[in-house]
Amino acid sequence: MKFKRIFLMVLDGLGVGEASDASNYGDTGSNTLGHIKEKYDLFIPNLKKIGFLDTLNMNEDKEVEAYYTIASPINAGKDSLNGHYEMMGIKNNIPFKTFNKGFSPQLVSGIEQLTGRKVIGNKCSIDGLSIINELGERQQNYGSLIVYTSADSDLQIAAHEDCIPISTLYQYCERIRAVTLRDEWRVGRVIARPFNGKVGHYKLLNSARRDYAVKPPTKSILDNLIDAKYNVIGIGKVNDIFDGQGINKVIKANSNSEAINKFIDIIDKKFTGLCIVNLADFDGLYGHTRDVEGYGKAIEELDVDIPIILNKLETDDLLIITADHGNDPTFDGNDHTRENVPVILYSRNFKEAKRLEPFNTLANIGATIADNFEVNDMNIGMSILEELE
Repeated sequence: MKFKRIFLMVLDGLGVGEASDASNYGDTGSNTLGHIKEKYDLFIPNLKKIGFLDTLNMNEDKEVEAYYTIASPINAGKDSLNGHYEMMGIKNNIPFKTFNKGFSPQLVSGIEQLTGRKVIGNKCSIDGLSIINELGERQQNYGSLIVYTSADSDLQIAAHEDCIPISTLYQYCERIRAVTLRDEWRVGRVIARPFNGKVGHYKLLNSARRDYAVKPPTKSILDNLIDAKYNVIGIGKVNDIFDGQGINKVIKANSNSEAINKFIDIIDKKFTGLCIVNLADFDGLYGHTRDVEGYGKAIEELDVDIPIILNKLETDDLLIITADHGNDPTFDGNDHTRENVPVILYSRNFKEAKRLEPFNTLANIGATIADNFEVNDMNIGMSILEELE
């Protein structure tokens, strides 16, 4: 075992240029980080030191303090589930569907039949609170269900806790989860979003949010780590993505800053195994809303925390920074973009950090983790552990 602990940070939606098959997805020319850098005066000296900006053009930089490269996606689709699946050794050829124009009349009718309640909303709402403020009073007056999507592969259901008890909302979501597994809909996650408050002052109850994801189609490297008695810690939406499979410690976080703070706390703990943190604000708050400035500021906020993270690492720790897909805020629409992702590998023990050859799959990340802990790598991806010196 070269590294006792591996920390994997996933910058949700922060791609670094179109993938080779981007034209199949209508994403030719996409480049999340590149276009942010073009339109916003990005100041990220700490990320620059570890090769983050070098992933845009893959120029050789002898001044870096980390190994750097890019990884190309091979799983179908450009969603968080498939990106994380691939990273952890799961090959999946069927993409999850997105519903930017709302859900089909057949699915809406099915929800109404399952719950006995009228569906209102049925549209894309990047900010859940905005649709709740728009329709919350109507929901309370008629006992209906606010149904919306965030432009990811999700179906979110909101109801005031005084109108529909939270336990009942959970039951509805469980029934709807079963229906939306059908191939014609194939929704990645059904999400219960209870709220409270009064008209004009509604508040989402984030602590009572519950995600009903699909089970991964096969075991992953996470499962193999658990089987080998290693710790696998998930911070943020990691547990939801894998539907609890292969995670033995779950830490919730509702923002990038909260996730990073909890990530830093975990670095101070003694354990052997893997810790994964997902920084979802890049995708949810800024990519989907096409907010270039907000996205740029969020990257700068992460940059401030990078020295703290690096200084806390032990000599036998490995930090990997990557992404799961792109979400170019300069593109039309609100969807993800099919992009390559950055891969940064940092250890205080590295003697010669440098550029690596591009990965032909995100699965190289998982294969390297599996190799380090001497567990099965699921037969996709190639470990580069021996190259890290």
